Amino acid sequence: MSHPLQTRWIDIAPGFAGYLALPPAGQGPGLVLFQEIFGVNEHIRAVAEQYALDGFTVLAPDMFWRQAPRVELGYEGEQRDRGRALMTALQPQQVLDDIAASVAALRALPPCAGKAGAIGYCLGGRLAYLAAATAGVDAAVAYYGGGIHGQLDRAAAIRCPVQFHYAGHDEHIPPAAVQQVREAFAGRAGSEVHVYPGSMHGFNCWARASYHAPSAALAHGRSLQFLAQALMQAG
Repeated sequence: MSHPLQTRWIDIAPGFAGYLALPPAGQGPGLVLFQEIFGVNEHIRAVAEQYALDGFTVLAPDMFWRQAPRVELGYEGEQRDRGRALMTALQPQQVLDDIAASVAALRALPPCAGKAGAIGYCLGGRLAYLAAATAGVDAAVAYYGGGIHGQLDRAAAIRCPVQFHYAGHDEHIPPAAVQQVREAFAGRAGSEVHVYPGSMHGFNCWARASYHAPSAALAHGRSLQFLAQALMQAG
């Protein structure tokens, strides 16, 4: 039996590539998957395939392409430090340009049928939020996106529903930051903020010591319901 998915790297712009995963049906709503600080590594590619199996056409852009094309990093020690350095070196306007280019490239693909959303983890959670604010996606899901509370001035520009997932114990994102996000999106139709008691930053990544299966499963189910309603239903 052949594998139900087709996957490959594609060019988004000269030198800028992304990992594409197509659903078994060959087409579906688009989903831009934004990486953690560890690159489009084995885990992120597996997440792309996970959402492709759920029916989405998924593109995971290599956001470190200018500094370290296709870098794949581990989660501890020097490799984690390198990921942080790569994140720190990102230039804000270039990041926004790359987000816009990724969304546009996905929408232009024939397998991308209908609407397109964004999802991301850690660094990628912030990028998914920025995609909602600046790139015209139809929905966004942000997992433990550090720094979002510092960019809530962009919330007024967001016209799509946004779903936020936060760990109950996150040394990078204090409860006060989560509360700021909650207050900024209170009353917005379709937007949600979820906090997972007993979990830590990175709880969705099964390759990390902080992986928390109960939280990851619940968050994935909520993400699927949210994205199906926002991207798969007519209207």
